[in-house]
Amino acid sequence: MADWLVTDAYRKLKRGPQVILPKDIGLILGYSGIGKHSRCIDAGTGSGWLAVALARVSEEVVSYDTREDFLAIAKKNIAILQLDNLELKLGDFSKRVSEKSGSFDLVTLDMPNSEKCLRNAMRLLKPGGMVVGYLPHSEQLNRFVAVMEKLGFEKIFSLEPIIRDMLVRSDGTRPSTKGVWHTAYLSFGFKPQAKRV
Repeated sequence: MADWLVTDAYRKLKRGPQVILPKDIGLILGYSGIGKHSRCIDAGTGSGWLAVALARVSEEVVSYDTREDFLAIAKKNIAILQLDNLELKLGDFSKRVSEKSGSFDLVTLDMPNSEKCLRNAMRLLKPGGMVVGYLPHSEQLNRFVAVMEKLGFEKIFSLEPIIRDMLVRSDGTRPSTKGVWHTAYLSFGFKPQAKRV
């Protein structure tokens, strides 16, 4: 993808572990429908690229990682973008977490065995809230969807975001042989709405 298409904000960000790229972030933001009043949890901070993207459009983001070195990189990225609505936490999101049940609009999960975090995601989401898994391998996708179904998530769907750069020249137009193809599968599910009496 052409370098100039990556905004200045992303050019400035630090990288340590593999990051979620703008092509995937865009779909997460678009399909989740989060906005300025949304509260989000991001589990598997890594370098923090998704966390900072969520913080740029939502009211509040809490991001968990089990590694202090990854959180140190994410902290630098928060400072670069001067964000004050993003809290980093050292901890395992698959275990007990302190956030209040039913208080988040979106939970994003980017780690090996993210399916182990779905129980906490279900508990923390508001009725109608969405969970999104970022899953590099099809086996992870299969496990993630199976656990979502078991826990009662609804309207489950999964995507593989692919972008092809195009070479446009006077003598012909065709797809480029360069570019980013597969990064991960995205899997989405909704917490059921509260039943009306």
